[in-house]
Amino acid sequence: MKALIFAAGKGERMRPLTEHTPKPLLRAGGLRLIERHLQRLAAFGVRDVVINVSWLADAFPAALGDGSTWGLKLHYSREGAEPLETGGGLLQALPLLGDAPFLALNGDVHCDLDLAALRLVENDLACLALVDNPPHHPRGDFRLYGTRLIADDVDDAAPRLTFAGLGLYRPALLDGWRHVIGDVPGAQDSPPRFKLAPLLQAAIAAGRAAGLHHRGAWTDVGTPQRLAELDAELTRSP
Repeated sequence: MKALIFAAGKGERMRPLTEHTPKPLLRAGGLRLIERHLQRLAAFGVRDVVINVSWLADAFPAALGDGSTWGLKLHYSREGAEPLETGGGLLQALPLLGDAPFLALNGDVHCDLDLAALRLVENDLACLALVDNPPHHPRGDFRLYGTRLIADDVDDAAPRLTFAGLGLYRPALLDGWRHVIGDVPGAQDSPPRFKLAPLLQAAIAAGRAAGLHHRGAWTDVGTPQRLAELDAELTRSP
């Protein structure tokens, strides 16, 4: 299995820390955020990891090299001066990911999820890890009924949880993306720029998306304060 780490964002809410360092290269507990992902992916058995880069793109190969430190082979999907959003970034990275299901992880989260828990049944296009809604995102993202992701209007009693930024996907999730995305700004650019969320919502509506409720450690490192809190936590118990 291959993996993609989303690392192209500008990290604007993390400034001034991200003025000279991309957010996934910031350190917590003595390690860069992305290094913890690489460690976990290598331990899981992944050997090829694609990292999409835009903001301060050259900092990634300078810091991580070719991945041999972790027994990995790193591939860099360069998006240019402006990030392509999650959907556009994934679309551009697909040739490097191949035809088999792949893992995708946000480079700015910390999570102790057992990656083996993410599973696709035969017809599924995605399996997402979800967590309890944090204070900064109280409404959540997706509704979970058992192991299935469902639309909001199917069962409003099912819990609405927050996407943890980790998922298992089939490349076919991107099939027909233009029809799903429509004429949103950026979709007609070359390369196109669009979010992944509408494609996930389409898969949910088609009954082709699974989910799991992760109750372990998880941090969305979106602000300097949350980075400092994670750093203190990991320093106490790395």
